[in-house]
Amino acid sequence: MLGLRALTTWGCIVVLGAAFSIGCAAPAETVSGCAEVPHGDHPKALLTNGKLDALVFLPDSRNGYYRSTRFDWSGVVGCVSLNGHKFFGEWFTQYDPLKNDSITGPVEEFRSDDLPNGQSGQRPGELAVRAGAIGYNEARPGETFLKPGVGVLRKVDDSPYQFGGAYPIVDGGAWAVKAGKRSVRFRQVLRGPDGYAYVYEKTLTLEKNEPVMTLRHSLKNTGKKAIETYVYDHDFFMLDGKPTGPGMVVHFKFEPKPVGEIGAAAKIEGKDLVYVDGLAPRKGVAGYLTGYSDDIRDYDFTVEDTRSKVGVQQTSDHSVARLYFWSTQTTICPEGYIKLNVAPGGTSHWTLRYRFFAPAS
Repeated sequence: MLGLRALTTWGCIVVLGAAFSIGCAAPAETVSGCAEVPHGDHPKALLTNGKLDALVFLPDSRNGYYRSTRFDWSGVVGCVSLNGHKFFGEWFTQYDPLKNDSITGPVEEFRSDDLPNGQSGQRPGELAVRAGAIGYNEARPGETFLKPGVGVLRKVDDSPYQFGGAYPIVDGGAWAVKAGKRSVRFRQVLRGPDGYAYVYEKTLTLEKNEPVMTLRHSLKNTGKKAIETYVYDHDFFMLDGKPTGPGMVVHFKFEPKPVGEIGAAAKIEGKDLVYVDGLAPRKGVAGYLTGYSDDIRDYDFTVEDTRSKVGVQQTSDHSVARLYFWSTQTTICPEGYIKLNVAPGGTSHWTLRYRFFAPAS
């Protein structure tokens, strides 16, 4: 095992040079609206800016809330609270830290197009819908591929990549975590297979005196091969745990155009996706959407319960490269993809901003 180096800051222990970290707690006098969540006995940080409270689970290879291979391990938000209203939570029925979808909050996945060897890109007007991972197609069974935010994974057979599949983690890299009163910073250093290597950083901040949570990212390519990938936030929005149905609306800055059928429980009205019926078990509203432009202002999605006036607006400093929409009885997820192409020695930066709103109690 790598040697450990620990330091204390803001009452938290930060472990450097290892693929795990130790939980941080808010000061004893702080009463957090997110202090208690299901399965909250994992390493975590409690943050507050005086308006928003947030509970953030920390990456930990032995005791972490999430230890599977689909989503980035950093910035797993178990709860955000504003004016007594709660956002995010366990949208699933059975929790298992090794299950790929047992995760909460605006979690991120790095995903590449799964194209045959020798092909690249898309034909004009075509949406690539097959999920892939960096280096997966080139790897033979038993060899390795890359999922940033997770690590180096092993390919188990000749089957196409399955984002919900179980792949052994060969190397989770070295995680460092630094938590303060209203922010937590994550850093993963990894040297992967076949010339892939990176330094990935994410800082989750509750902005001062605002009901805003910001995710600032950087991905530095320290390897010999370009890192070409998409990254998106799945979001898993929940508004006070209310079921998805009439009264729930998703506002866009453009007129969304479904690619095929998205489900009978919702319809498009101008720039809004409006739920007109409740969702049946195991059935949802989902599908690719187009209609956006290259304008950064089109990366702007607001999920709102119009009855309670509770909601969250998501924006970015990047344009939408692809947009998938997914919702079930328990969660609503506008998945805006950002495209990254990081040359060796280069660094990409991107930021996401979440503005929460709710009436005062």
